[in-house]
Amino acid sequence: MPVTTAQRAFGGRDRMAQILFTTGDATLAESQEMEVTVKELLANRHLFDPADPRALFITNNVEIYQRFASLLASIRTFIWLVGIGTLVAGVVGVSNIMMIAVKERTREIGIRKAVGATPFSVVRLILEETVLITAVAGYVGLVLGVFTLEGLSRVLPEAEYFRNPQVDLRGAIAATVLLIVAGAIAGFFPARRAAAIRPVEALRYE
Repeated sequence: MPVTTAQRAFGGRDRMAQILFTTGDATLAESQEMEVTVKELLANRHLFDPADPRALFITNNVEIYQRFASLLASIRTFIWLVGIGTLVAGVVGVSNIMMIAVKERTREIGIRKAVGATPFSVVRLILEETVLITAVAGYVGLVLGVFTLEGLSRVLPEAEYFRNPQVDLRGAIAATVLLIVAGAIAGFFPARRAAAIRPVEALRYE
């Protein structure tokens, strides 16, 4: 469209307030180079200093996008760090709980070993209980998270960068597998301790 036609179509003014350029798939460096070129061309055409910020204001959307993407990446990294820290704290907590449970069940474990239970079966028993605890707790947390997101999507107004929050199926499966692995790690040391219990000493344990 000729510029004169556009001026007549949008108010009939004889001057332009802004010009928009498309950069295609240009990188940040290419867009910044284009920005400098445009500024120099307009400065030569309209006789102003290209270094004067009051003469011409240019918004580089590629640069803004890069900053926004960097911010989102930082937030995502922070969320991952918080999640890993929470997972480690949970593993330590469950491991301590199972240590206490093994100590309280010393006599029971001793009786099991006295009647023929192998160390492997004792280890498997403790690991199964630990994995069950972490899996149930993780499933409850996942369900609560889904309901929380559903509630937020109903309460919060729609925004351009935050709409229809939902749980990714692959993420949920990965979290479930991670919980099972975390449960196995949490139960490893209590299981070793239980397997090392001697039946004679366990039967005398009060």
